[in-house]
Formats: sequence, structure tokens, C-alpha cells
Amino acid sequence: MSSIPAAHGLRFAFGTLSVLPVNVTRWDRGAARGGMLCAPVVGAVLGLGAGLAGLVLLLLGAGPLLAAVASVAVPAVLTRGLHLDGVADTADGLGSGRPAEDALRIMKQSDIGPFGVLTLVFVLLAQVAALAEVYSGSWVRGAFAAVVSGVAARLALTLAARAGVPAARPEGLGAAVAGVVPVRVTYGVVAGVGVGVTAVGAVCFGVYGGVRSGLAVLLALVVAEALLRRCIRRFGGITGDVFGGLAETAATASLVVLALG
Repeated sequence: MSSIPAAHGLRFAFGTLSVLPVNVTRWDRGAARGGMLCAPVVGAVLGLGAGLAGLVLLLLGAGPLLAAVASVAVPAVLTRGLHLDGVADTADGLGSGRPAEDALRIMKQSDIGPFGVLTLVFVLLAQVAALAEVYSGSWVRGAFAAVVSGVAARLALTLAARAGVPAARPEGLGAAVAGVVPVRVTYGVVAGVGVGVTAVGAVCFGVYGGVRSGLAVLLALVVAEALLRRCIRRFGGITGDVFGGLAETAATASLVVLALG
């Protein structure tokens, strides 16, 4: 990949998956492909910000719970809460019991229904509780967990953008990124990121720490894939809201795995 397509891909990734000031100069499927391949990079940057926020509070004398709240808040702020809104809207659509067209219309409404509220509350509680548990053991482990969850969340988006996954609507982010990444490339990125996370975890925390880090990413993707398939059956494909739901689901699952044991 030449430097120009890579630059366009990075701009697309940061411009669509964060509020960081990036000028997206191309909005075609080539840029979308590069953007979805670069999605884990965005996750790493947001995760570093989350870990730094938790570390600062711990250094100022705060406890693990407050540090965890800060670490969860940073990605929410840096994405304008779009992923959290997506998981809530996806829950409303799945829980509505309506035909696909009606469910998609419910998801586009500005308000959040009871399924969305409950899901959002449980997701945030799980993320904060898991991070607080990890921070209570070590600030280094807590900060690393924040990075891993950010990477896993956006790696789930790379997986969801693989060829063969349809869009539920003809417009929106889902339509822009649906099926843009070749399957072989997708699994290559997934394998590379998984090996990288495992290696860093092993260097920082030993072999067991490395294995658990890799397992956190793997299980996060398994859970996200299960949700993706459910959404495809229910809505006929993916939407921007589904992408948000996948990201938050993967982030939560990875944090829970890292908090266990």
C-alpha cells in the first residue's frame, strides 16, 4: 500500500471514528477500505488517552473506581458518544420485535427506548466495574486494559467491514463501509493485531499476561461476531448504529476477560 492511500485511510478512520481534527479528503470505497483497516490504530490512540486519564487521577490520589470512570469517559467524549448511542439504538431495534424496516426506523429516531436505556446502563456499568477491578491490582494493568479494549472495539469494525457483509440501508456509514475489506486481508489484520497484543502483554506481564491479553481480543471478536450475525438476520445488514453496538460490545467483553482471574 502506498503512502497516499494509507494517509487517506488514516484520515477516514480518525474522521469517522473519532472527533479528532482530521480533514477527510476522500469518501470513496478505497478510502473506506483503508479506514477500516486502520480502525485498530484509532482504538489504540483512544485507549492510550483513556489509560492516561486513569493514570493521572490515580497519581492525584483518586481510587480505582474514579480512575475507571475517567477511562470509560474519554473514549465516549472522543467519539461524541456515537458508539454508545449505537449500542442503545441497536438494542432498541433488536428488542422491538418489529419487521426489519420498522426496526431500522426505530433505530433512526432521536430518542432512546427502554431496551436501549437498559443496555446502555449495563454496558457502562460493566466497563467501569471491570476497569476498576484491573486498576485495583495495578495502574499499569489498568492502562493496558484500556488500550486493549480500544483496539478490540475497533478491530471488531474491521471484521464487520469484510466482503460479504451487506448494508441494511443504501445510505449512511454502514453502506459506505459494508464489504470494503477483502476477507483474506481482514483475517490477516485480525491475526496480526491479536499476535501484537499478545506479544506486548507477554513483555509487560509475562506469558500468562500475554495469553490472557490475546484471549481478551479473541473473545471480544467472538461476541461481536455473534451480534453481527444476529443483526444481519434481523435487519438485513449493518448500519452505523450496528457498528457502534459492535464496538461497545467488543470493548466490554475484552475488559471483562481482563478483569477475571
